[in-house]
Amino acid sequence: MEIITSYEKLQELIKNNDMLMIYFGSKACGVCSCMMPKVENMIKRYPNINAVMVEADKSLSLSAKFNVFTVPVILLYIEGKETIREVRIISLDNLEQKIARYCQIFYVN
Repeated sequence: MEIITSYEKLQELIKNNDMLMIYFGSKACGVCSCMMPKVENMIKRYPNINAVMVEADKSLSLSAKFNVFTVPVILLYIEGKETIREVRIISLDNLEQKIARYCQIFYVN
């Protein structure tokens, strides 16, 4: 996953991608370190979703602009709108079900 440090770059990605997942995490967070490879593996099943990471502890102002004050946080933007927000205790199975539903609606029709 590409690491984003700039608000402008993140806004550009949100605007220019039909679906964008943003993973806010930290290398100092044990849960984040454990979850990150699982998220990367899951997102490989959805080639239409671009995924990026923000290291929240290194980009405090960027995280704050997205109202992220704890980690991990996963945001999914669809056509520029925040559609999913999962915080701290994240069920990857439930998250994937939500993502699959949106992908089916967005890409099957």
